[in-house]
Amino acid sequence: MSAYRYMRLLLFFDLPRDTAAERGNAARFRKDLLKDGFLMLQESVYCKLAINSTAVDLIKGRIKRYMPKKGSIMMLTVTEKQFESMDICLGDFATNVLDNDKRLVII
Repeated sequence: MSAYRYMRLLLFFDLPRDTAAERGNAARFRKDLLKDGFLMLQESVYCKLAINSTAVDLIKGRIKRYMPKKGSIMMLTVTEKQFESMDICLGDFATNVLDNDKRLVII
């Protein structure tokens, strides 16, 4: 199967962190994302590889069950080909970001 049939679910969120309870909810949400197989791209931006749109729908359903009650969460589905074409622009920031098709990890 071609790698370009896979999809990526990109998740963007902005959660309140004013109180101890809100900070705890935000930390719990991040832990749940990692436990669900998401990778952090940037602070508050995570992604997960999915085999097809049915898998994406299942992932979205799980997120809706464990997301905090306050804050905003946005989910965007793109093909692996679209994700692969993402431009990564870095200034004086050292990182080990892979900016080619070696980012694809199939488990």
